[in-house]
Amino acid sequence: MGNSRRLTALSGLFVLLVTAALPAAAAERADLVLKGDAKCTRCHNEGEEMPILAIGATRHGTQADTRTPTCASCHGESDTHALKPEGLKERPRPERTFGKSSVTPIAARNQACLTCHQGGKRIHWQTGAHSRFQVACTSCHQVHTQHDRVRDKATQPEVCFACHKEQRTQITRPYRHPIPEGKVVCSDCHNPHGSAGPSMLARDNVNDTCYACHTEKRGPFVRNHQPVNENCAICHQPHGTTNPNLLRQRSPFLCQQCHEPTGHRGTIPNVTGGAPGSLARTVILARGCVNCHTNIHGTNNPIDAAGERTFRR
Repeated sequence: MGNSRRLTALSGLFVLLVTAALPAAAAERADLVLKGDAKCTRCHNEGEEMPILAIGATRHGTQADTRTPTCASCHGESDTHALKPEGLKERPRPERTFGKSSVTPIAARNQACLTCHQGGKRIHWQTGAHSRFQVACTSCHQVHTQHDRVRDKATQPEVCFACHKEQRTQITRPYRHPIPEGKVVCSDCHNPHGSAGPSMLARDNVNDTCYACHTEKRGPFVRNHQPVNENCAICHQPHGTTNPNLLRQRSPFLCQQCHEPTGHRGTIPNVTGGAPGSLARTVILARGCVNCHTNIHGTNNPIDAAGERTFRR
């Protein structure tokens, strides 16, 4: 065999060995965080704009849990993204992306989450306002980070107020729930994933939501104030007001929306000030309805001879 033929044979053998070694090397590439993530982590690492390996510190990275998703569970197999076809100048995007510049329809993005996150607090998602207004799960949640701002009570309100501007203003008023202090958060009252109640309240109605904390207002009482039974929000603005006790208006104006501003209901006997029957007398003398009607939510006082349900102590 001549030297040239030996060189040709050796070259061919070298090519075969290299060709055989490449798939083996790829197969030996170890997953870093999630099952099968070697396909992605060969390119994507902590140097990304959004570091992807931090997902290992979240519930989505719990390897001992058989329900833990893979990269493909959320982003799709994305074969053309992983192996860019010849002739294309730009690498195709993954099948599903979730960033601000994503072109994936929001319904498809949310469906990737709902595939696993069904039932429980999300059972009313389809009929909830966030779903109807096409809010993406990733508009509130951050998946690839251990600190999901909306799940942290200290940072949750800022996530909500990014859209709910009116409520951001209301909680700056003098009388409000202690939301800025972190003692109350939006999800204490609202279920952002949808609910059977109004305004996506965590419970089925306004009163049950309020009574979760204000149990002393629940009763039962011997005599009940009808608006209390109907809806606490008739008198109170829960996010914040300029009136004490989160009242929508100051007394007597709030009370006079239902009670006639004349006679005893508008004036206090034996107290002077303003011409009788005048607007000044009505307003000045009757601004303290709860001075006498102290048990305005309901009373167990057995004395109610006139049948007026006066709600006095």
